[in-house]
Amino acid sequence: MRALVRAFSCFVLCSALHAATLERGNGPEPDSLDPQRAQGLASQAILRDLFEGLTRINAKGELEPGVALRWTQSADRLIWQFELDPAARYSDGSALTADDFVFALQRAVDPQTAAPYANQLDSIRGARERLLGDESATFGVRALAPHRLEIALRAPNAALLQILSLAIAAPAQRRCFEEFGAGCVRAGRLVSNGAYLLKLWRPLGFVQLEKNPYYRQQQSVQIETVRFHVTEDASEEARRFSTGELHLTETVPPGRLVQLRAKFGGQLHIAPSLGSFFLAFNQTRQPFKDNPALREALSLALDRARIVESITGTGERPAFGLLPPELLPADSAENALGQLNNAARIAQAKSRMQAAIARAQQLHRPGEAGYFSAEAPLTLELRYNTSLLHRRLMLAVSLMWEQTLGVRTVLRNEEWKVFVQNRRSKRTTQVFRGGWNADLADPLNFLQLFDSRSALNYSGYKSARFDETLAHIEQAQDFSERLTLAAQANAILQAEHALLPIYYYTSKHLVSPKLRGFHGNALDVHPTRTLALDP
Repeated sequence: MRALVRAFSCFVLCSALHAATLERGNGPEPDSLDPQRAQGLASQAILRDLFEGLTRINAKGELEPGVALRWTQSADRLIWQFELDPAARYSDGSALTADDFVFALQRAVDPQTAAPYANQLDSIRGARERLLGDESATFGVRALAPHRLEIALRAPNAALLQILSLAIAAPAQRRCFEEFGAGCVRAGRLVSNGAYLLKLWRPLGFVQLEKNPYYRQQQSVQIETVRFHVTEDASEEARRFSTGELHLTETVPPGRLVQLRAKFGGQLHIAPSLGSFFLAFNQTRQPFKDNPALREALSLALDRARIVESITGTGERPAFGLLPPELLPADSAENALGQLNNAARIAQAKSRMQAAIARAQQLHRPGEAGYFSAEAPLTLELRYNTSLLHRRLMLAVSLMWEQTLGVRTVLRNEEWKVFVQNRRSKRTTQVFRGGWNADLADPLNFLQLFDSRSALNYSGYKSARFDETLAHIEQAQDFSERLTLAAQANAILQAEHALLPIYYYTSKHLVSPKLRGFHGNALDVHPTRTLALDP
């Protein structure tokens, strides 16, 4: 009888271990699970589990081989050849070949795809021409053999291997996308090559993935099932973590670090992160078009030190430029705005506001769009995606603008997909929440947001000098030269007040003691394949 009980207990325990499900908070609803079309962080986190590119990022945020076992480059660094793992398979068991990468990368630079990250592939020969609609342009990606791929560049790119780890460079099975188009990205239909496959997508609920039995390294994958939960409210996410509904959160609720540590102890994980939070201006419309003084006044009016101490409170640093200090030369000069005391900053804000009013009066007549004056104060619309932290932060921003400049602010919060659509269209936005978490440790990954050709340039900012500097960065011979040029591009954005930087991110998560393999890293990347759950 005891033997029977022990056997039954072992059966129950072993079954529980085998069926272990990781419950992950993941922020807003994913905008897409199409690797070439997805944009938001919520989508990218899921796609890292579903797909694997030629290279990949590990649990410590480091680059390592993915489907490509090895690679070589020519002496001029323009021709790269990749040897693919012949054991690579899709989730339906079909073989993965070099042709799948050719199809995916061609699809990424097809204007009809409207891939938001397409400019990341700009250094590939013919990519720029394809994106501009020239279908006859020779594309520099070809299959030399079933498991041998060649990528030809128009100019050397020091960040190529990092770029190839992104979802936009993941392989795509031609048959699925040609047969179903956008409908290919559905549970039961999407064919992926990563550690997991798409099992269920419950809108505004969760995305459930299950272990891919054909994954080439599936023996090392310990978690059978993972659910990525929509968790737009950080406080609700923390509550679900406290009750055991989640093993890992996407973020933590806003509050002071001392209080959070007192409540969550060692379950709170905070690490430096390559990311910037900022506000952006729609520079295709009034009142920001042709009025840099107004943009400068709004920037000067914000007390960033007060924001990171009282609103965010989890180790964030005040930001006065787009690029985090880690992506600038060590001897970069501190931004002048960061050296001002409060009184000097407020005085300058009021002075620049007077210049902005004079400029508006010069450009417009009373009653026209973009006109405002001391007698008719400016009313702005500040748009952001739904989040408790964003709501508190935007309230603080609106109060600072009103107290210092007399500007009235109308706050608009929107569900993530609606927010992204409105931001992209540039028709309804004035000031809107922006932010960027690095996909790779490269300054160009941030600076692309203001490239006049980029699909990610939601502000409509255009500067020939800035675009020319980006072109020089792409052609830089080494990374130190790349950083020096990046500092110049960053300075151009600061001088023209192209954006309103507020703080540099930290990565912050609540991690269950049952979860093993979690490592804080600057890219804030945590693939499920590298994690394990204790019973």
